[in-house]
Amino acid sequence: MAKFRRRTCILLSLFILFIFSLMMGLKILWPNAASFGPPFGLDLLPELHPLNAHSGNKADFQRSDRINMETNTKALKGAGMTVLPAKASEVNLEELPPLNYFLHAFYYSWYGNPQFDGKYIHWNHPVLEHWDPRIAKNYPQGQHSPPDDIGSSFYPELGSYSSRDPSVIETHMKQMRSASIGVLALSWYPPDSRDDNGEATDHLVPTILDKAHKYNLKVTFHIEPYSNRDDQNMHQNIKYIIDKYGNHPAFYRYKTRTGHSLPMFYVYDSYITKPTIWANLLTPSGSQSVRSSPYDGLFIALLVEEKHKNDILQSGFDGIYTYFATNGFTYGSSHQNWNNLKSFCEKNNLIFIPSVGPGYIDTSIRPWNTQNTRNRVNGKYYEVGLSAALQTHPSLISITSFNEWHEGTQIEKAVPKRTANTIYLDYRPHKPSLYLELTRKWSEKFSKERMTYALDQQQPAS
Repeated sequence: MAKFRRRTCILLSLFILFIFSLMMGLKILWPNAASFGPPFGLDLLPELHPLNAHSGNKADFQRSDRINMETNTKALKGAGMTVLPAKASEVNLEELPPLNYFLHAFYYSWYGNPQFDGKYIHWNHPVLEHWDPRIAKNYPQGQHSPPDDIGSSFYPELGSYSSRDPSVIETHMKQMRSASIGVLALSWYPPDSRDDNGEATDHLVPTILDKAHKYNLKVTFHIEPYSNRDDQNMHQNIKYIIDKYGNHPAFYRYKTRTGHSLPMFYVYDSYITKPTIWANLLTPSGSQSVRSSPYDGLFIALLVEEKHKNDILQSGFDGIYTYFATNGFTYGSSHQNWNNLKSFCEKNNLIFIPSVGPGYIDTSIRPWNTQNTRNRVNGKYYEVGLSAALQTHPSLISITSFNEWHEGTQIEKAVPKRTANTIYLDYRPHKPSLYLELTRKWSEKFSKERMTYALDQQQPAS
């Protein structure tokens, strides 16, 4: 009888564990934003909280969660792995899939290493402290120490590379081309500016444009929230970008329904600037207006909260994007709200650009932010997001991201790596190219479906 009771308890415990695991998996794939109370995680965002959500020392206690999420530790072999960038080969574009210029991917050129930059940049990202001292004291502080300890939960196939390395840039372009991505949205700061953890990167734009052109890709600009961004210096910077790069054959222009071919500018954290300031730049009567001038364009605002819809209309923006790869993190990034956002955009003649990511994990730099982690589920999370985006019949789709390694949203190739203190996540049991292949699959599906509902089937103007 005692053996029977023990067996019954064991079976019952295993059943409960199975049900719990199933429920957690479903929550990860389809989180209900309403269940989090006030939009959880919004404390991460500027103005909503003083800490910028856009992009730390790896802590041993983080590893168990990561291992359980995606890494089969039994298959890990060796103590370390050194991966050299692939050599750029001759390009045979006929062997590559057709490009989809309506599919954009956010691209970051802020990485550096001693070989090309004299030091590590961004791979040595600091661990960010929680704003509440009572919570912060429970987590490690410090900075990552590349090349084996980097500010990411995954490890790049190219290693801790430099964005200045021409062979790396070319490999990135070839990977995006293989994924049928037509446009990279380049994270951009003005020449005299940089992000909090990096260096100036505008000098890399000419090389990125040249390498993109080699693969027939286009480049648009993702304007970051540089210091004191306002209508006047935005006008100056838009003028700078168009004057300096606008004649390059890889410079992206979107052909509107009215037949105008205009540059497109994603504006990250647009909501931290008052609508009256944006209106000076983006409405015809504004004091700094670019409208109907050589510097006119399509300016795409980041929508975080639902209330931002009215601010975006008052500001004079031409469209919205949602950026964040965490379903349920914000109103804009929640798949369940995309149909409403698309209707809002259609009603107000705005472009709706949903942003889809393969997953999210930033605990290497924000160890206290586990509630926003989204398991990749071997690609299923990504495909659920892409399917949700296609259901809205969007004009464009953006991918977060090609290579934002800090937040674990990259589709760039990643490889297994283990060190004495760190076990990195990877894409196994699939190949390092899994997310490029999934992107290609859905890019082709998007192209076919788009032809059934969109009026603007032409390719972007050169």
